[in-house]
Amino acid sequence: MPESQAKTNFAFRDIPAYVEKKGEEYMGDDQRDHFRKLLHAWKHELMEEVDRTVSHMKDEASNFPDPADRASQEEEFSLELRTRDRERKLIKKIDSTLELLETDEYGYCEACGVEIGVRRLEARPTATQCVDCKTIDEIKEKQTTL
Repeated sequence: MPESQAKTNFAFRDIPAYVEKKGEEYMGDDQRDHFRKLLHAWKHELMEEVDRTVSHMKDEASNFPDPADRASQEEEFSLELRTRDRERKLIKKIDSTLELLETDEYGYCEACGVEIGVRRLEARPTATQCVDCKTIDEIKEKQTTL
């Protein structure tokens, strides 16, 4: 990896939380840059994990004569593939979130339009609802699934 790229690729969890400055405008350039960097790092880590899974499955794929060994390997691969499928969906959500950043819609609740808040976005950078609207959605979901 070129040295210039190495400096811009940070591990998702190694990026420090954003510290708001007094009087700072919500979702100003600094905040948007921080979350853009955070989302790109997260996506990069997920993509690396996909590559590792493909390599692992190619390297480890064996035709075991023992049915129990074969079943164990198939179960392991099945679990890995389910995990990667969830991560694939998360990558799509990260891409959608990056689009919101580009259109200056990031950080605002899609339901009511209020600020989601920096702390909530730090906890879940792909959040699209404020805590109140998300809570109401979860309550409604519980009521319809009972």
